[in-house]
Amino acid sequence: MSDDRETRIHPSAVVEDGAVLGAGVEIGPFCHVGPQAVLGDGVRLVSHVVVAGRTTVGPRTRIYPFASIGHPPQDLKFRGEDSTLTIGADCQIREGVTMNPGTAGGGLATVVGDACAFLANSHVGHDCRVGNHVVFSNNVMLAGHCQVGDYAILGGGAAVIQFARVGAHSFVGGLSGLENDLIPYGMAVGNRAHLSGLNIIGLQRRGFSREEIHALRKAYRLLFALEGTLMERVEDVAAEFDQHPIVQEILAFIREGGKRSVCTPREAPGPA
Repeated sequence: MSDDRETRIHPSAVVEDGAVLGAGVEIGPFCHVGPQAVLGDGVRLVSHVVVAGRTTVGPRTRIYPFASIGHPPQDLKFRGEDSTLTIGADCQIREGVTMNPGTAGGGLATVVGDACAFLANSHVGHDCRVGNHVVFSNNVMLAGHCQVGDYAILGGGAAVIQFARVGAHSFVGGLSGLENDLIPYGMAVGNRAHLSGLNIIGLQRRGFSREEIHALRKAYRLLFALEGTLMERVEDVAAEFDQHPIVQEILAFIREGGKRSVCTPREAPGPA
């Protein structure tokens, strides 16, 4: 009986000299692991997986056939500079997923957090920062330099423009084209995507209380009312909800700003 901590490499797989393999790594048929790759304890490459470049894969992450992890970024300005891709622990990376390392123009690093699920043919572009417990449904396209917060869910076929921010606990509907920053706890749908309310179902599933959700609903209606400017409404909401951390999280996201404007409703918001 084999030891669970034993590393198993299929005879058809290629593991280049220099690659670092943790305890209990399993590398299936026809995989290729490059000389600068690091696979943490218990990582499993099912079959036909390529892990290239300066890529680190966290413990117990499982990668499925035909995933391409760590090949040079799809940026025509890339000139071969040393850059990295770091993937956290306990992720599921399904068939045909592509993830690229960083570039000189974005800090030379792409980072993916823990316990994420990337379904078939989804893409993480160069210099992105993806949080923990994030879900990409099939065919999600995340362009370069994007930020995705913890527990965000992106529906099938959604596309996110470069430099956009997707807030924590938010939801992007399937086939949506997001070209603005999506607030934490928000929901965006459509092409081009607009803010359509709060991710109430996600909040309920994650155990947020009725009181917290009620406060978010009220703050949302005030933030995206028609009177005044957005920053004026931010200050009004900040004063009224100074004891509500999750409302303050949204306000901090808006105040921080980015290279994209904030995604807003198409009309005055009704019930969030």
